Parts: sequence; structure tokens; C-alpha cells
Amino acid sequence: MPSSRTLAVNGLDMFIRENGTGPLVLLCHGWPELSYSWRHQLTALAGAGYHVVAPDMRGYGRTSAPPDIEAYTIFHLVGDMVALVEALGERQAVIIGHDWGAPVAWHAALFRPDVFTAVAGLSVPPPWRGRGRPLETLRKEGIENFYWQYFQPPGAAEREFERDVNFTMHAVFSKGFSSTGMSQFLQPGFGFLGDPAIPRPLPPWLSETDLIHFVDNYRLSGFRGGLNWYRNIDRNWDLTAPWQGVRIRQPSLFIAGTDDEVVTGLIGGKRIKEMEKVLTDLRGKHLIEGAGHWIQQERPDEVNAALIAFLKETRQASSDPQ
Repeated sequence: MPSSRTLAVNGLDMFIRENGTGPLVLLCHGWPELSYSWRHQLTALAGAGYHVVAPDMRGYGRTSAPPDIEAYTIFHLVGDMVALVEALGERQAVIIGHDWGAPVAWHAALFRPDVFTAVAGLSVPPPWRGRGRPLETLRKEGIENFYWQYFQPPGAAEREFERDVNFTMHAVFSKGFSSTGMSQFLQPGFGFLGDPAIPRPLPPWLSETDLIHFVDNYRLSGFRGGLNWYRNIDRNWDLTAPWQGVRIRQPSLFIAGTDDEVVTGLIGGKRIKEMEKVLTDLRGKHLIEGAGHWIQQERPDEVNAALIAFLKETRQASSDPQ
């Protein structure tokens, strides 16, 4: 069974869950999730012969949450993962991320190919640095109701989400981003969560016990830390200028659900089609039919099978004589 502990990492007290022995695999969660989101992978990947580590990321759960918005840039987030590898006594790792954790994983592979030997992203395609700051670009295109924009003013989204954390987590996990669930575009007169009068039943893949774990953690931590990641979107564009046009050359994998609006919507659809521009050694592009955004929780068997096959393939390739 997975165990847990807290490590000193890059100036943070970082809570991690871990399981197994063997080559190191890091699992980076997204918003609004926790290391607990990887509970199915911690067991399956450890059983396949890997030391699997899932942290509560910077600002989440039982990991430190620095107060300054500027402490949540992509440099900080990738720096945490580099430092975590060292804190675990290792020099290299495979890095896997979901949702916001996917950009962390992609950029970790981009910035430090010497540390991260292979990379997989779930639900969010690899980055392709556009011509301008993302939030500025949205405004220039006349878009004012995209959820990234709603998350920018400190305090507004926090108040909505913290008013009733149980309802918030029900709403977020009940459908996720999909054509029939939560849209990336806010309706006039409502916040991110939409009409509170609409019932939000739990999906079959999430138990009441699972939900309570998320609710209890967010009641203690609040939502500010995770929201601060979004408040650095334009700043990240500025910081990544030196990597304009650089490709990720390590073995890579992409997994997403066909009903995930993050993949089919405003930004993701184009990046799915052009993924090979960024990933020069893409080993697989798995689009799981009928699956939504919370892919590793919703369809763990299919996700685990794809991840284990990828890990074994890249492990074998690294051990083959050159």
C-alpha cells in the first residue's frame, strides 16, 4: 500500500505519497486535485516495478503555499520537481502530469532533459508558445468570459469555491469540462460553478469517501494556492521566451478523453492536431472514447495499461546497448 511523508523540497514542506521500488516516476496532479487523484496509479505502476511518487503540488493540500502570486511561475513548479528528484536520492525520473500537472511535466522535460528521461501528459496537450500573452490574446479576440479570466482577480474565485467546499467538489467532479457538464466559458450572472440549483450527483468512479478526502483537505488549505498557478499564465509566456520553438525530444505519451472540452475546445483542439510539432518522439496518442477530464480517476484501467506499456518501452530502450 502507498505510504506518505513530508520532505524539504525547494524551500517547501512537500507532502508526498509513494509506493514501490525501482526507477523513479513522478505523478503531478492538476487543479483542483491532490496527490490522492493518483491513488489508482500509485498501486498499478508500483506493481509494474517502479518507485512511484505523487506530491501535493505547490500550494495544494499538505504542501506549503507561499503567499505571493509570483511564487507560482512555471519555473517554480518545474524547480519543485527537479528538487524532489534530488530529495528522493535520485538523478533522473520519468515525469507524468494531468491537467495543470501536464504543463509542469512538459516544461520539466523541455527545461531539464538531463533529469527527465521521458514524459507523459494527460488531458492537456504539450505547450506551443504562441505569438502573444495568452490572456492578452483572449482580450484582443473579444473573449471576456473564459474561465482563465475569471480566475485572475485574487479573492473572487476563492470566495465562490470556499463558500461551500462540498458543493464545489461535487460540481467540479460531477461532470468536469464537457459538452454536457461544466463549460470553460462562464454564463452571465453565474460564477465558475454555474447554477447552484442544478443537482450535482457524484460520478460512479468517485465514492463518498474519495470526495470527503478532497473536501477535508480544501477546507483546511483553501483554493488560493492552486488559483495562483492561473495568475501566472501571462508571466509564464514572458519567462519561456528562450525556449521559443524548442522541441521535446524525449520519449513522450499523451492520453485524454474524447468528451473532455479541454481537448476539444478553444485551445486544446488545435494543439492535439499539431502535437508532433512539439513532441519529436511521440510513442502514443491515446484518446479514450467517452472519457471526460478526470481521466486517471475515471478510466484507471485504460490509463494504467497505457502508462505501464510506455514505461516498459522506454525502460527497455534506455537499457539497450547503443
